[in-house]
Amino acid sequence: MLVNALIREDGTVGADELYSVANTLGMSDQQVRLCVKRLVAEGRFTHEGRGRKAELRATADTTRVLAPNADFLRHAFQQDAGLAPWDGVWHLAAFAMPESARTARDALRETLVHLGGAPLQGGLYVCANAWEPYVEEAAHRLGAHGALTLLTTTDLRKGDIQEPAELAGHLWSVQEIADRYHRLSRIARPRLARLTGPVAPSPSAPSPSAPTPSALLTIAVELAAELTRAMEPDPLLPPELLPQPWPGAQARELIARCWAALHEREHDETRPVLFRIYADVAREAAARAAR
Repeated sequence: MLVNALIREDGTVGADELYSVANTLGMSDQQVRLCVKRLVAEGRFTHEGRGRKAELRATADTTRVLAPNADFLRHAFQQDAGLAPWDGVWHLAAFAMPESARTARDALRETLVHLGGAPLQGGLYVCANAWEPYVEEAAHRLGAHGALTLLTTTDLRKGDIQEPAELAGHLWSVQEIADRYHRLSRIARPRLARLTGPVAPSPSAPSPSAPTPSALLTIAVELAAELTRAMEPDPLLPPELLPQPWPGAQARELIARCWAALHEREHDETRPVLFRIYADVAREAAARAAR
């Protein structure tokens, strides 16, 4: 997560910045070296240079994996603002694959859950959002498209449960997801208070109580990590299917304000392009809320 969070707009990560932020977060140089070695071995990054002068470069697969996260975050903020009301349609995906294709079958199953799907029974998953483009892309990539069936319905029942909100509470771990957002809010509040304090006039002459550029980068990494921790298991159920007030909306509002404050404190010469895809979406939401 730390390495992904430090990817610049050109797809690179500077080792010196990586080690500095990792040390601030309490990680050892050895942990960072092992992490980098693993990421390179898995084909997620390439590595050039040695020590703190080295540079990592994200591969196409890494960039592809990160890109949809912006779509999901943008959709979540639209839901929070009431701009994406639920149309009452359930989206289903079914597949049947032999044991000889077990690896692809398991990968497709994991992808469906990552995209917000819940299992109804063996090989049948349901989502409350229009996930078809993402499901088909994954199926094509895994060589499983021929085994995939997609359908929609407005009449979904599981046993005797039919009421949509009750059904959602039965299929997804709503309370566990809510608890993750409560944690995100607890972490975001003190950082927002720090970010909205005195602003440094310049990186070379910060005010005594203003966060340094390194501290700003560390805060951004912490927020990105906690946002990912909260949102990865979140199926982004429409507000109509969730208890209100929903802690996810409250936590994302805090995150948007944090990113807006981070953006105001950035200086061109030390601008951290940390998780730019997240920052841009969050600032859009903050600007929309201000209007």
